[in-house]
Amino acid sequence: MTDKVILLVEDNPDDEELTLHAFRANNISNPIVVARDGAEALDYLFARGTYAGRDPRAYPAVALLDLNLPKMDGLEVLRQIRSNEKTKLLPVVVLTSSKEDQDLIRSYGLGANSYIRKPVDFGQFSDAIRQLGLYWLVINEAPPGGARGRSS
Repeated sequence: MTDKVILLVEDNPDDEELTLHAFRANNISNPIVVARDGAEALDYLFARGTYAGRDPRAYPAVALLDLNLPKMDGLEVLRQIRSNEKTKLLPVVVLTSSKEDQDLIRSYGLGANSYIRKPVDFGQFSDAIRQLGLYWLVINEAPPGGARGRSS
């Protein structure tokens, strides 16, 4: 299914390329929108700023969210996603290199659907991306009406 968009929120160009390469290596051809900071991610989700022309009712199938971001960190992005009626049900996977247990606890406390520490080894990372894609894009059943859980 190539119509399900993936939102990748990642400021590190090397991690971005690694993630995109892992998706390609696993034949996951869904469109991927890359936001390079927390503010850009929210602009995309709420169809404002440079994304003002985007259909505000079209939400990604899943957001992959790094925690250490410029302008606004991933935890604040997650807080704003969950506090907005339109995006509160959006699947959010924290994909981070953080080894801090407090980040894991706070992410789940703010409503993350999953928390994945980026493996250092590309083979392990590629396998994690394959499993992530299979689950969130094929197996998982999203609420009707996209991120909001209702149509209109």
